[in-house]
Amino acid sequence: MDTTQLALLALLAGIIVGGSVSALVVAAMRVRDRALAESSAEVPDGVRGVLHGMDDAALVVDASFTVLAASSAAAAFDLMEGGVLPTDELRALVRRVRTTDAVATETTATEPMRLRRGAPPAEPRLVSVRASRISPRLTLLVLRDITEHERVEEMRRDFVANTSHELKTPVGAVSLLAEAIESAADDPPQVRIFATRLQAEAARLALLTSRIMNLSRLQASDELPAQIVSIDEVVAGALDAHAIQAASAGVEVVRGGARGLYVRGDAQVLTEAVGNLIANAIAYSPHGSSVGVGVKAADRIVEIAVTDRGIGIAEGDQDRVFERFYRADPARARRTGGSGLGLSIVKHAVQRHGGEVRLWSRPGRGSTFTMRLPQVDAPAEEAAPKRARKKKRVSSADAISRPDEASGSASPRPRLAPSPLRTERASTTKGDPA
Repeated sequence: MDTTQLALLALLAGIIVGGSVSALVVAAMRVRDRALAESSAEVPDGVRGVLHGMDDAALVVDASFTVLAASSAAAAFDLMEGGVLPTDELRALVRRVRTTDAVATETTATEPMRLRRGAPPAEPRLVSVRASRISPRLTLLVLRDITEHERVEEMRRDFVANTSHELKTPVGAVSLLAEAIESAADDPPQVRIFATRLQAEAARLALLTSRIMNLSRLQASDELPAQIVSIDEVVAGALDAHAIQAASAGVEVVRGGARGLYVRGDAQVLTEAVGNLIANAIAYSPHGSSVGVGVKAADRIVEIAVTDRGIGIAEGDQDRVFERFYRADPARARRTGGSGLGLSIVKHAVQRHGGEVRLWSRPGRGSTFTMRLPQVDAPAEEAAPKRARKKKRVSSADAISRPDEASGSASPRPRLAPSPLRTERASTTKGDPA
């Protein structure tokens, strides 16, 4: 073998050895990079931009459940960068995805759970949480609020059954009374009796239809008008609307507690909600008793409590009284004309305002329903006019009571009879457990 051939063989061997070494180096570098990527807690490039462009709440957490990146919508669930997952359910879902043995580089799992959206007293929302493993140390969580979807589905399922059951009674009564009036055409006293009952059934049917429409409006509406509402005006409107009912039942309604509190929402909806509580308290209170309406504020939460000294609610019924068409005492509800929708309207109205309703009741001792709503500051333009009007009233009173310089006589002050619905108390409603 000559020198040229030996040189070619040596060159070929060098190429083979060099290629093998290069391949080993590249493979080692890839293994190293893969190991670094798997053990790194750094968020991959582009992930933050994707998160900030999402409408749903989404976040990336590491092995210690620390939020490394989050979308803007995640702040509503108190999930922000640098924070820690707040619930054990979220941590368990992340832990399960991260430790799942699978051939694929990503594993996913979806679970429904309830998370609080916003500050208390907001009620927890039903959320579908999807977890995807980005790496052994990083996990992507996507939270989708499905409360409205579930609510609409439940409303669709229950609406036909409930309305058909509740509407058939007054509709059937109207039909029978109409036939009775026709058959008693020659008997005027009987016609008057049947006509009176027909009017009562028609009024019951109209009330039931109106409440069904109000409840459907509350359940179907996504947003309520964001106006600053005076609690004093809400309570006063509810008291005035039920003054005749209280007088007829021989029940005194007493308003006490704090003044000058404000919330954000719809004044008409809140007035109707408070009115429903007052109407129930009057209907279930004995003759000669009193109903208390107390207002107070604590920790930026306004509480409106309506207390009665009525028959109370059994403990087994307290979890169901807010259901549509549910009556704890069906016989009493028929006598008072109750539709079973008032408390359901109260619950949905308060939830729409970011609040909650609490119930305390003992059979034979009465009940207290408390609406808890987030408090807001009073509007700036309200303070000055109120002070001006107060000064004006004082000066007018002084002018009335000041002796006439010419005659030396004093003009008497007029006296106004107190209204039974506006009796003041120094403290909140007596017996309020809240």
